[in-house]
Amino acid sequence: MLTRLKVSGFKNLVDVDIRFGPFTCIAGANGVGKSNLFDAIQFLSALADNTLIKAALSVRHSEGGRTADVRSLFHRMGGQYDQKISFEAEMIVPAEGIDNLGQKARAAITFLRYKIGLAYQEDENLPSIGSLTLLYENLEHINLGDAPKHLPFPHAARKWRNSAVQGRRTSPFISTEGNGAERTIKLHQDGNSGRPKTFLARTLPRTVLSTVNATESPTALLARREMQSWRLLQLEPSALREPDEFTASPGLGADGSHLPATLYHLARSRERENGGRSSTWLYEQVASHLSDLIDDVYAVGIDRDEKRQLLTLEVTDADQTVHPARSLSDGTLRFLALAILEQDPMASGLICLEEPENGIHPKRIPAMLQLLEDIAVDVHEPVGPDNPLRQVIVNTHSPVVVNYVQDDSLLVAELKESMRDGQRFKSVHFSWLPDTWRSDAAPETLPVAKGKMLAYLKHMTDFSDRNTHPVYTTGKRRPVRVGERPDLQPRLLFLNES
Repeated sequence: MLTRLKVSGFKNLVDVDIRFGPFTCIAGANGVGKSNLFDAIQFLSALADNTLIKAALSVRHSEGGRTADVRSLFHRMGGQYDQKISFEAEMIVPAEGIDNLGQKARAAITFLRYKIGLAYQEDENLPSIGSLTLLYENLEHINLGDAPKHLPFPHAARKWRNSAVQGRRTSPFISTEGNGAERTIKLHQDGNSGRPKTFLARTLPRTVLSTVNATESPTALLARREMQSWRLLQLEPSALREPDEFTASPGLGADGSHLPATLYHLARSRERENGGRSSTWLYEQVASHLSDLIDDVYAVGIDRDEKRQLLTLEVTDADQTVHPARSLSDGTLRFLALAILEQDPMASGLICLEEPENGIHPKRIPAMLQLLEDIAVDVHEPVGPDNPLRQVIVNTHSPVVVNYVQDDSLLVAELKESMRDGQRFKSVHFSWLPDTWRSDAAPETLPVAKGKMLAYLKHMTDFSDRNTHPVYTTGKRRPVRVGERPDLQPRLLFLNES
């Protein structure tokens, strides 16, 4: 769980410092840099898994596609680029995990801070794109006694924080020493004995974090696993509509692929947990979610085609008409994917989603926001299989979405002008509303005025009073069987509503 992120020198992110809760909605006009924040998170995730150059080339270009020039990652002011990119991420990591060789790892402490600095360098082997060099890399603990001030969002201290933040540590896991060409990065073992491994920073093709295993540094491995789990969901209708072969691995892909296999295996897993009893309960939970979007959902299920060895997602309406995934609307499929993700206890980490309102009728946006809240960890209950350490960040330019999101969950992205070295430049700034936990956590920062938020909503009619509109509720919903829903009367199934 990413609780705080500082970024400087990456695209138009300059001296950015954001605190995150379990659910965050970033609102702002197109082109201000909302997506650049997601790109920064994805870049950090890629650095934990790939070489520096491969991570850099995986970042989206501002004009679409992938970055073709590493220099384009750096903030530019006129014709000059910043000299370095810096990141600082505070995170809660899983207490346990598995490395690439199947070895078990247990964290010495689960509340960590990761810092990394990168610089551009010319590369004769890659003259057209350049390369990156590692300036410094540090992984250190955050004391348990300091956890309350580092986790300022409302949460249950005894139930949630004590289950998520555990352990102790007095020394760093990764540290940087020296200066210039002789700067070294050290990987420390979790135990008190054993000499650290030392690497010359300028020769490293990848981060030290991306190389760790459970034997030498289990805590660093779990930090790596946490960062690897940060992903941007880009749910593609074509991928969502595809059936799966029987042999397909479960787990929703970033593009929405393997939706049928994921639902089918989740249902089978619940069946085994219940001693072989019916697996319909899970299907009913997904159908209950979908009924918040579409009025006459009767059932959601999987067609198992033994002849073709294929699994196909299906939705049945109140007239008992079966609609396969290929006939469902884009918005319905996106909603279904998120509803299935919410039921998957193995889907943990940070989920970024752009414009969740796409394909959703404005009347149904509260249902989408409620579902996104349900996906995120409930910070009033202990972390566990039924409450995985999961986090959701979305961005939007829709005033309808902004109207329905709770004030505590809102961040506002704006382009603001700054001055440096006698030159003016614009960069994205993130603000919050007054009388919220972010305002309390950073009293020195001026929150965005209510009037500015009202101006953002000026094109809406009669949206100034939230009490006159249905507002979704926060917190986890009670499991409900579709048969218990009195409002699910036979109605026409508008699968193409958008």
